[in-house]
Amino acid sequence: MKRLGPTAAEDLLEIFVRRHETASTLITTNRPTQDWGQFLGDIPATTAILDRFLAHAEIIQMQGKSYRLHQRAQQSNGDAEGPKASRRGDA
Repeated sequence: MKRLGPTAAEDLLEIFVRRHETASTLITTNRPTQDWGQFLGDIPATTAILDRFLAHAEIIQMQGKSYRLHQRAQQSNGDAEGPKASRRGDA
């Protein structure tokens, strides 16, 4: 959501270079890898990042509605049912 700084791609590449073949790295994102070059603003650095990352990656794609919206719907339903007792058992 934020605009990244001018060295973001280089900084991220440095992390991947240091961790490549030595440590696990977990990335969560709502952006497809095809968009990373534009997002990071540096196509060559992005290519190097993805080359290292995808070499041994296990990609798990999740689909569904936003969990935040799910929580909000549950809160709305709970409010319609009236006040609930607190966790300590107080009325």
